[in-house]
Amino acid sequence: MKYTADYLINKRKEKWNKTNDIEYDKKFRNAVANELLIDKNLLNEIKLNPEKFIELEFIVVDKEQKTMPFFLNDVQKEFINTLNKAISDFEKGLITDISLLILKGRQQGFTTLVTAYQLACSLLNKNFQGFTLADKSDNSESIFQNKAKYPYSQLSEILKPTEKFNNRKQFLFEKINSSWTVDTATKDVGRSRTINFFHGSECAFWKDGISSIQAALGEAFTKNCIKIYESTANGYNDYKKMWDSGVHINCFYEWWKTKEYKTSFPNEEIKKEFISNIEKKTDWIWERLKWLKDKVKLSLEQLYWYYKKYEGYIDKRLIKQEYPCSPEEAFLLSGSNAFDTEKILSRMQTIPKPLKIGYFDYKYDGNKITDIKWVNDRNGYINIYELPNTPKMTKYCIGGDTAGDGSDYFTGHVLDAKTGKQVAVLKHQFDADLYVKQMYCLGKYYSSIGYNGTKEEALIGIETNFDTFPIRELQRLGYTNQYVREKIDEYTGKTEKRFGFKTTSITRPTIISSLIEIVREHTELINDKDTLEELLTIIRNEKGRIEAPEGGHDDQMMGLAIAYEIRNQVTFNQEAFTPYPEFKDFDIETNAKDYGEKIIIV
Repeated sequence: MKYTADYLINKRKEKWNKTNDIEYDKKFRNAVANELLIDKNLLNEIKLNPEKFIELEFIVVDKEQKTMPFFLNDVQKEFINTLNKAISDFEKGLITDISLLILKGRQQGFTTLVTAYQLACSLLNKNFQGFTLADKSDNSESIFQNKAKYPYSQLSEILKPTEKFNNRKQFLFEKINSSWTVDTATKDVGRSRTINFFHGSECAFWKDGISSIQAALGEAFTKNCIKIYESTANGYNDYKKMWDSGVHINCFYEWWKTKEYKTSFPNEEIKKEFISNIEKKTDWIWERLKWLKDKVKLSLEQLYWYYKKYEGYIDKRLIKQEYPCSPEEAFLLSGSNAFDTEKILSRMQTIPKPLKIGYFDYKYDGNKITDIKWVNDRNGYINIYELPNTPKMTKYCIGGDTAGDGSDYFTGHVLDAKTGKQVAVLKHQFDADLYVKQMYCLGKYYSSIGYNGTKEEALIGIETNFDTFPIRELQRLGYTNQYVREKIDEYTGKTEKRFGFKTTSITRPTIISSLIEIVREHTELINDKDTLEELLTIIRNEKGRIEAPEGGHDDQMMGLAIAYEIRNQVTFNQEAFTPYPEFKDFDIETNAKDYGEKIIIV
């Protein structure tokens, strides 16, 4: 009879559930090993799917120190599916690199899985060169001894290749030229190696940082090298930069995907009190538990497990890092976050998707901008969450932050000036003149008709600290509605009117404090995911200054804070105010450039 790997795995599970006897399981594994030697189809199946070899032949020591068959849990299966798809996409030429980041909670089994996967590959394939780096030397030894060497020692002898080395940190199988090595992450590690499978364990905690290790590895990775970086988060460091880069396949697994993370109640009285506290109490942990119950739909046993973990920490903030509910929460810095992280994280669960993503196209003759059109582009840099004049009788304001003071981005936030709702966001790395032209188009796009039928463009207020070119260029282009501030002439003492927003030691903390209040009291006004993610990283430093962490950005925060500040300069006349009629006649084009609405500039 010919067997498939899946059939045999199911049989092993059935036998284990019936007997729960590791010695009987060993007999089963020996029988499967013999079958692998005589059935080439079965052997080829597990070579293509090493995870099936794990479930057929490997054992593992669980959290209760019990030896049992290595059957993949739900999150491990989910990751294997992601890995297999990445390998398939690479072979089809759909991606050029196989690099996966695993952001995880505590003890979800990823180090054990990736270690077993590499061991399986080293046993099944010729010329396999695997390499694992751990954050500390005792962890590297533990990975090898507990997660590799012991499972290897329990394999059937007929499955073990001829060994040249089997020591504290390396397997080397001479006849098939296959090896797997574990080491500690240091600056010079891995030089002069050839690696076709790399595993970085708890890489967010590497003492010398990920970037220096990657530099040391140099050209060690083969073109088809599988690279897996797994870690719990450790604030805003190299791992966070990798996560944000868009270069890697990001894999996040919430703690509740691990099914055993649940605890029974000691008695019904404690259970009733626990349920009552969730509904009535307003401390952070009870608000969190209420959200997990109502929104995530977790069971009471899961909630109780999470609560007991929280209670066990002296520093209660560790629960967010060790058992995160979202990637954003996992990366929260251990320092003092300036904005209400709970409100932000809750809002991020309900934010809308952009109605449109793209940018503006236009004609420019050196003096004027005409023929403005919206271009739909999934890689565009403007997200639109609400079309102009969707709620009638409204006006708009746009706050902008320029790329200065170490900032890398130009930003613009469009607010419905009546409600304060964020309706569009611009973020990009521009030359200043191109930024101005996009802001010009954005202001025209969100125009309306004011008193006596006069056209009223959206009010634009751009920060002027590092570059006055944007406000001067807007004026030259004929944009008529810029934010005006008052400035006292130091020579004459007279008050002068100036365009643009000036950030000073007085205005900066004022507008940020206002934004902190808006986030705390009216988080529902903010629609943009990227904006919310940046607000999560903003901290109060040791001197109390609110700023981005080292290597971070505050472009979105400042642009949004300015937008809310200049909103006060928008005036309404409810009886005379009507929507801009040109938007009723937008030309929806369907040509190859995928142009959307057209703005008619008179």
